[in-house]
Amino acid sequence: MTALVVAGLSAREVSRRRAAVLLVIALPLWFYLVRRDLTGQSLRMLSLGIGWAISTLTLFVVNASRGVDPRLRLSGASVAGLVGGRLLAMSGAGTLLALGYWVLVSLDQTVPHPFAAGLIMLMAALVAAPFGSLVGALLPRELEGALALLSVCAVQMLADPAGLAAKLMPFWSVREIGTYAVDDADIGFLWRGLAHFAVVWVICTAGTLAVFAHRLRLARYPEP
Repeated sequence: MTALVVAGLSAREVSRRRAAVLLVIALPLWFYLVRRDLTGQSLRMLSLGIGWAISTLTLFVVNASRGVDPRLRLSGASVAGLVGGRLLAMSGAGTLLALGYWVLVSLDQTVPHPFAAGLIMLMAALVAAPFGSLVGALLPRELEGALALLSVCAVQMLADPAGLAAKLMPFWSVREIGTYAVDDADIGFLWRGLAHFAVVWVICTAGTLAVFAHRLRLARYPEP
């Protein structure tokens, strides 16, 4: 119940930031258009754009709720409810964004595995929500948080795919599943991408829960 209430509050907070929402919707499109002539690169750039947009929007929501969280906690809300509600709202927004771009790509490009192409965007959006939440939990100011997210996405784009650094980035699953979807590679790429997504999602969610549990812990005083 708490998670649904927090999800509703988060959705209301996002709806107030109309300019940010418009940028979130439009930014991945520019990523896609600059590489539209190259199917593989355009899909990967589009997915990373979705990831950056959703993680940044989640960061804003987390930072905006810092003043409300202590009051919700004192009123009986659990830490899991607070974190889960925000992830629910932002994952839902990311899913809608990914679905819209999947329709666009399906009409504009031909790939061997269209379902996997949509899966790339969905995975990017779903991992972006807990990743943005974790960065927001660790960095209290929006500017520092946004720069941190931009740095991670830039490294993910530029890192050598054969190197270790690229595989340690949160959006590596985009490349793995993309190789299967676009290049018609072995299905092992798909499973490795899904496994990487699951590990990153668990780490980011658990990290967010740990930080919030420490920050919003309730003081216990001895009975008189």
